[in-house]
Amino acid sequence: MPLMLQIQIGNYYLFFAFGKNTSYNLIKLKFKVTIFINFTIYKVDGFYYIYIKKITMRYIILALVLSLFVSCSSDDEKDYVTLNDQEITDYIAQNNLDAKKSATGLYYVIDNEGAGAQPNSVSTVTVAYKGYFTNGSVFEESPAEGVSFSLQKVIPGWTEGIAYFREGGSGTLLIPSHLAYGNAGKGSIPGGTVLIFDINLISVN
Repeated sequence: MPLMLQIQIGNYYLFFAFGKNTSYNLIKLKFKVTIFINFTIYKVDGFYYIYIKKITMRYIILALVLSLFVSCSSDDEKDYVTLNDQEITDYIAQNNLDAKKSATGLYYVIDNEGAGAQPNSVSTVTVAYKGYFTNGSVFEESPAEGVSFSLQKVIPGWTEGIAYFREGGSGTLLIPSHLAYGNAGKGSIPGGTVLIFDINLISVN
């Protein structure tokens, strides 16, 4: 549900609506107008005449609604592709990583390619992993024996990245936000955030 904010300045009212998951922000400006008419009605030869002496206008009711539609390139829904790519390449340089970049913008490091079965995008796999941000802060870590899941039910960066390894392989996935949780984020992961995973592909089930 969006957050509503009302500010009154004299007879003027400013309304702001903010929503994290809305596709737009709505700004409403309302002010009021009232018209006072001083008039006299009189009758001459069977006809009624209205004599208007004075018209006074005071602001009471006039509403102006301005809708600011936010596209993917706006501040709340900004395009992080370029920003994420720069963040990843800086991280790679600072940590001397031998990383490759795929056509989708995913970066990956293969420390050990593995010698077993190679998964595809619909495989079920068991993976031990540690997920962290470029500042080194860990947001998630699996037990040593790994976690089993279908590659159809994970973020796109995992579906693509895990398939570069064979069973027994290990390495690192550096995933831009458009291949992870996008601009909205999820839980403790803010929108537009680069995610890094150290992974060990234990088995292809």
